[in-house]
Amino acid sequence: MARFLQSQVGNMMKEGTNVNNDPVLKNIEACKALAAKTRSSLGPDGLNKMVINHLGKLFVTHDAATILRELEVEHPAAKLLVMAAKAMEEEIGDSTNAVMIIAGELLNLAEQLIHMGIHPSHIITGYEKACETALEILPELVCGKVQDLRNPEQVAKALKTVINAKQPGFSDHLTKLAAEACCNVCPKNPKNFNVDNVRVAKLDGCSVSDSQLIHGFVMARDTEGSIKEANDVKVAVYNCAIDSASTDTKGKVDITTAEELLNFSKTEEDYMEKAIEGIAKTGVKLVVSSQSFSDMALHFLERHGIMAFKVMSKFELRRLCAAVNATQIVSLDPPTPEEVGRCNSVKVQELGGKKVTIFSQVTETSKVSTIIIRGPTHNIIDDVERALDDGVNAYKALTRDPSLVAGAGACEMELSRRLTMVADECADMHQYAMRKYAEAFQVIPSTLAEVSGHNAVNVITSLMADHQNGSQANGVAIDTGLTLDALQAGILDLYLSKFWTIKFATEAAVTVLRVDTIVMAKQAGGPKQNPNGPGEEDE
Repeated sequence: MARFLQSQVGNMMKEGTNVNNDPVLKNIEACKALAAKTRSSLGPDGLNKMVINHLGKLFVTHDAATILRELEVEHPAAKLLVMAAKAMEEEIGDSTNAVMIIAGELLNLAEQLIHMGIHPSHIITGYEKACETALEILPELVCGKVQDLRNPEQVAKALKTVINAKQPGFSDHLTKLAAEACCNVCPKNPKNFNVDNVRVAKLDGCSVSDSQLIHGFVMARDTEGSIKEANDVKVAVYNCAIDSASTDTKGKVDITTAEELLNFSKTEEDYMEKAIEGIAKTGVKLVVSSQSFSDMALHFLERHGIMAFKVMSKFELRRLCAAVNATQIVSLDPPTPEEVGRCNSVKVQELGGKKVTIFSQVTETSKVSTIIIRGPTHNIIDDVERALDDGVNAYKALTRDPSLVAGAGACEMELSRRLTMVADECADMHQYAMRKYAEAFQVIPSTLAEVSGHNAVNVITSLMADHQNGSQANGVAIDTGLTLDALQAGILDLYLSKFWTIKFATEAAVTVLRVDTIVMAKQAGGPKQNPNGPGEEDE
């Protein structure tokens, strides 16, 4: 029948179309293989992956989001898992690896049920019921909340687990930087927090522990003039060239005498001098432009002791305006008091052999914080940036729901125990799928033990005994291979992170199980594109 259906469908399709009936097991194999690639990168002891993308760029990281983004995944079922991981990255900004691992384990256990003769429809229904039950149980496992989102110490406790998973050696220092940066730019209503207001500046050299936080803005370029430092300055930001006005059309001027030539240049000079004098009378000591400074403009700026700085990117210009509370001006006119920004300190420093301009806000409120990342190699700096990015995204998630659950695999083990009890009370065919669904959560503590070099079976057995005895906060001690109280150890995970991990992993697994036919059209001609979509624009 399958062969007959394939021939009938093939006759209706364009030549070269490939039809695959009953692909469930093959899809599961592909998804298991992809999940296995990222599984060993879970946790603080996770192993790095060396990925060379389609452009030849090298990545050395154990950040699953980066690994999946740079891999060229061709299999359509495996792409579904990648899409689920991307959805998790967009929703929370972390736990993409957990989505991959749990989804892969759900499919692995579903394969066992299929071999036992259970139809995929029963497995799908059982998984969906178990997912609903898990999301009902999860709020009962909340063990604390971040009471004050503007308190760096409280925020640091919630962010430490996220950053420690990426940079275990420098987690304390980086967590402190991320917490202070987020609290510094947190608005009156924390739900309006914008992750783009925490910026990073990457400079080669020194150690990661030499990274520092600037309450303000940092640009990796020098000033235009000779003035390199100013304190308590008023700032004018121009979105135009600091130059004499010129017409859009070409013109011709007939000059017959030397006096006419002098008067012609004098007019331009007088215009520029009056423009700079008008700016200086407002008390402005720093002029920022998105375009060029003419030599004549720099001459008069230097005469009045005004610092000149150029910002090429329109996005960076907006962030600088936010940092100094200034408004962009589109013509070379003296700024009004409402358009003038203020900055406590502007100075040029040489860091890592590169000159950077630092706009510091100590007493004034700033909407932007910048973390200067130091490190010996580009790969290490990039990995630190990804860790800080996860931390900032975790803070954004805390503004939506500050609830926390026990980490180190404790939450997953307790969910597994309670779901197993629910499955035992179920009397229909769905109990088998629900029991396997509960078993799938054990893959997280099991993986944490494996990548740390410990016996996963012994660790899971100990955890099951602890949770049966009421110690629902006990998780994996990756240093000793024993169990520990995650709350006392300060290992906490975000409630929202667990919620969306369960939801996305289940939906991905169920989607794969629902597929019974794959129809692949003949590949179109033209240049090969990145299967994971276009790269992100650098703003």
